[in-house]
Amino acid sequence: MADGTVKQINPFTGTEVWTVPGRGNRPLDHSPGHISAVDPTGPEAHCAFCVSRLRETTPEKSRLVRDGDTWTTLDQVAARELDLTTPEFRLFGNLFEIVSLDYWKAVHGYEISARASAHQTTYLRSEAGVDHVRALVRTRIAASQGDPAGVDSMSTEDLVAHSESFFGGCHDVVVARRHLTDGATRTDRHASSGALDPDEHEQFIAFTVRAMRSLYRDNPHARYVSVFQNWLQPAGASFAHLHKQLVAIDEVPAKTGREVAALSREPDLYNTLGVDHAALEGLVLAANEHAVAVVGVGHRYPALVIYSRSPASEPWEHSPDELRGISDLLHACHAATGPLVPSNEEWHSRPPGVGAAMPWRIVLKWRISNPAGFEGATGIYVNTIDPWALRDRVAPRLTELRASGRIADMALGAECGDVRGSLRYG
Repeated sequence: MADGTVKQINPFTGTEVWTVPGRGNRPLDHSPGHISAVDPTGPEAHCAFCVSRLRETTPEKSRLVRDGDTWTTLDQVAARELDLTTPEFRLFGNLFEIVSLDYWKAVHGYEISARASAHQTTYLRSEAGVDHVRALVRTRIAASQGDPAGVDSMSTEDLVAHSESFFGGCHDVVVARRHLTDGATRTDRHASSGALDPDEHEQFIAFTVRAMRSLYRDNPHARYVSVFQNWLQPAGASFAHLHKQLVAIDEVPAKTGREVAALSREPDLYNTLGVDHAALEGLVLAANEHAVAVVGVGHRYPALVIYSRSPASEPWEHSPDELRGISDLLHACHAATGPLVPSNEEWHSRPPGVGAAMPWRIVLKWRISNPAGFEGATGIYVNTIDPWALRDRVAPRLTELRASGRIADMALGAECGDVRGSLRYG
């Protein structure tokens, strides 16, 4: 507009967004609050996700351990073996589910998988397992304003009934080892996605993809598995400890359904309205053989979008090289964002049963503003940074990070060449 206001319409969702001049000059970093000194040689015990507090989360479905360059997945770690290895990443059920196991049982007659049931049985055969599960049942009952006094007298059969969701629920969490960066001496040195090295981040992504596939495999009623990462409190994180969440739901989200319908009319939708449009507007940030990262248009918050160039629609059908390509660009976008910017990482992929091909894509949103009355009344969202200003913030940072070796090697900006039509889905 004449005054510099930028009006955007998201080409996939129809969301209307305005960027008003001057509002993007506000600080982006979230204040970490009170900062105190920490002993860099001591065990981390800052929150319930820290490795020194393993028994404050539900029994592990899996953990990923590292010995030099060798990564090994250990499934269903026994309670007495929790301290025998150090997990770089671990997978467990959310103690406070968004969609509860009770919902799946009541609405769909769902029963936990035979594998999960066997895990529960084995776990509760040991005294250490019983103690762990009893403590978690007590915590959940107390959190729901119930009386936890009777938990201590519960029989093993009662504990089984109260802990099924710990082993076979459909809301999982993937947690990284570090709370703070290695060697940190202050509590504000949070270990974000960008603080991982590219190899660690690749393992983080692959481990999450494996968990995603497991939820679809174990729950035949799951129409969609939402994978997301909330970083810092303004973005919805309970702990400033790196983690992703996976939530199975029993319907295809309406926005995804609209995209599927649009694909029937324009199969090349994600090329034409995604990558091609970004190229025409000068919004391509980075690319490698297997993925391309662009600035998103028409998002409620400043957004970076990573598209897979793989012919496969499902993340678990990607080859290791294709997974690494996605991971490297996502990691670079996190590193360029910085550890003090609240953000949401959202995965978008094809729902089961949808015949049309769709590219796996990940959106990284900077949660730097709060929608309020204006947005609710008008349906117009005020995004404080327009796409070109976001590009100008991120692009120089990517160049610095590549030069310092902090991110993987990749083409940046004009080096990417003509990426139009480069998505190969379907």
